[in-house]
Amino acid sequence: MEVHYMAPGKLNQNAFVESFNGRLRDECLNETLFTSMAQARAVLAAWRQDYNTIRPHSKLGGLTPAEIARRRGLWHALTPIATTSTISHQSRGLTV
Repeated sequence: MEVHYMAPGKLNQNAFVESFNGRLRDECLNETLFTSMAQARAVLAAWRQDYNTIRPHSKLGGLTPAEIARRRGLWHALTPIATTSTISHQSRGLTV
């Protein structure tokens, strides 16, 4: 595996990620005033569940990412291995 960084000012190098980040920001983060980490985790988990299993995507022919994964035998790729509450980012001084 290699790490590739986007050049400064070249956000179009990964249009999918930029589109996803904008959608997450517009539909969830800008609409919610989080009062705790537990609430943030719950709201983001619900949004992720909706995005992956309920909402059809035009780029996927009107199917959900979960339907595409099931058809390709990749359902495990959408199943989280760890929850955010078990991940620790101590190298940055953050605990999520």
